[in-house]
Amino acid sequence: MRVAHKSIIVTGSGGGIGEGIAKRLAAQGANVVVNDINAAAGERVVAEIVAAGGQASFFAADVTQSNDVKALVQAAVQRYGRLDVMVNNAGWTHRNRPALEVSEDEFDKCYAVNMKSIYLATIHATPVFRAQGGGSFINIASTAGVRPRPGLTWYNGSKGAVITTSKSLAAELGPDNIRVNCINPVFNPDTGLSAEFAGGPLDEERRAKFRASIPLGRFSSALDVANAALYLASDEAAFISGVCIEVDGARCV
Repeated sequence: MRVAHKSIIVTGSGGGIGEGIAKRLAAQGANVVVNDINAAAGERVVAEIVAAGGQASFFAADVTQSNDVKALVQAAVQRYGRLDVMVNNAGWTHRNRPALEVSEDEFDKCYAVNMKSIYLATIHATPVFRAQGGGSFINIASTAGVRPRPGLTWYNGSKGAVITTSKSLAAELGPDNIRVNCINPVFNPDTGLSAEFAGGPLDEERRAKFRASIPLGRFSSALDVANAALYLASDEAAFISGVCIEVDGARCV
């Protein structure tokens, strides 16, 4: 049990990568707070974790709203006595299209969900981590933040901001024994946003185009990302901070 008894929040874990992370951490002994804006989806994930013998509870919160994130952090402390890890997984993208065709509302939402959420998590979880002598942030960024492609410009920029901010926070919060790391997944066709990333329905032609850029010859899975999160959440990574783990099959273009 690599994260036994650790109290861990996973945002956006009512499906996709977040669900995979929550289930993997719970299977390794964590007390997981499943967070999502979709209560039915989040409660389903909790029920499946509990049925498998894990510990989890649900908390509905919008990660773009300060009061919601504050309440989410407080809920983890109230339920499990502390907060050890906050996994900032919730994300959103505009549809793959030219930069000039993305609306201002889409831009605002992209940065609110992908970047402001990191700000709010930092504001509200850091005092808790400091009071208890340490903690860990794991921010789910993207290969898009380091090797951007046309069509997702504003999304790419938001993930680049997550990466740079995480590295800066790692340096700033290190003296408080607070670790900050990123995971950069490559394209996963099984998430709810996959058609938006691809710019349309995922037919075989689009799948083949994305797959051809991954030397290991397959897409990432939720489990691939979850295994990286498990390592970063565990005591095995006690001296790892300010890094981005590329979960991308050596994506080269």
